[in-house]
Amino acid sequence: MRLDEIDDLSALPDALGDLPGFDEEAAAAARERQETLTKPSGSLGKLEDLAAFVAGWHGTGRPRIERAQALVFAGNHGVCARGVNPYPQEVTAAMVANFEAGGAAINQLARVAGVELNVVALDLDRPTADIAEAPAMSEAECLEAMQRGAAAVDPGADIVMLGEMGIGNSTIAAALACACLGGTPRDWTGPGAGADEERVWTKTQAVRAAVDLHHGLEPLSTLAALGGRELAAICGAVLQARAHRIPVLLDGFICTAATLPLFVLDRGLLDHCLAAHLSAEPGHVRMLELIGKEPILRLDMALGEGTGAALALGIVRGAVACHSDMATFAEAGIGTP
Repeated sequence: MRLDEIDDLSALPDALGDLPGFDEEAAAAARERQETLTKPSGSLGKLEDLAAFVAGWHGTGRPRIERAQALVFAGNHGVCARGVNPYPQEVTAAMVANFEAGGAAINQLARVAGVELNVVALDLDRPTADIAEAPAMSEAECLEAMQRGAAAVDPGADIVMLGEMGIGNSTIAAALACACLGGTPRDWTGPGAGADEERVWTKTQAVRAAVDLHHGLEPLSTLAALGGRELAAICGAVLQARAHRIPVLLDGFICTAATLPLFVLDRGLLDHCLAAHLSAEPGHVRMLELIGKEPILRLDMALGEGTGAALALGIVRGAVACHSDMATFAEAGIGTP
C-alpha cells in the first residue's frame, strides 16, 4: 500500500488489503526466549508483553529499538470562530515556532529520550471549514493531508511516536469520537486546553451540530467532514508505519481520536499501535476501553505534542532491551530450577 499512489479517498479502503500483519511466529519465538532469560518466569510483567508485541511487528524474536522518530502535526480549525477555545488560533503557529526553536515540552522529552523530532505544519494560514456548518475538508484535501502524514514517516525507524498541535482540535477530536464510537457529544467533550464550564458547553453545542450535520458517512468521509489536517496526517502516518511494520505510540485523547475512522473502517488497522498514556481529558479512558487498548502510562497529563508518547518510549525501549540483551541461564552458567 502506497498512499502517494492513491488519487481518490474512496479508493483507499481497497488498497489496505496489502498491509502486513502481526508475525505470530516471531512473537512466539520472543516468548520462548523470555522463558530462558535470567529471571523468574513472567517477572517482568507487562514488559514481556511489550517485547513480544515489538517482536511480532519487527518480524524477529530478538528485536531492537535503535532509531525512533517523533512526529508532531499541526493544523488550524474553522470551528474556533465559535469560541470553543480560550486561546487564539495564532498560538498554533507560535507553538510550531517554539517546537522549531527547541523550547517546548516535547523538545525536552525528545532530547532526553534520544529521539529525532519532526514537526509538520499543515497550511496554518488556511484553517479548515467550521465543522458545524460544512465539511472541514474536501475528500481531496483530506487525502492530501494523509499523504503528507505518510511522507513524514521515516521508513527506517524502529518505532514512531505521534503527536499533534492545533488550537481547537479537542473539539474536533470530540466530534470524531462521537461520530465513530457513539454516545452523546457531552460524553466526549472536555476542557481541552483549559476551557471553563461555559466554554465546555459551547464546545459541546458545536460537536452536537457537527455530528448531526455529517451523520451517516463512510469512515474516511467522516474524517474529511469532521477532522483537521493534522488529524488526517496522523491517520496517514499510522498507515505508512503499518506498511513498513513499524510499531506506533499514540499520544493522548486527540491523537487517538484521529485514528478512530481507521478503527471503524477496519479494527485491525490499529493493531500495530500502542496507547502511550491515559490522558486527563475525561473522554480518553472510555475511548481506550472501546478500542481495546491499555495505556502504558497514567500520569494525569493532557498536553499533547506527543509528550506522553515520548515518555512511554522509555518503557518500550526498556522492555525490548531486557528481552534482547539479557543473558540466558545457559549463557550465564546458571542452572534452572
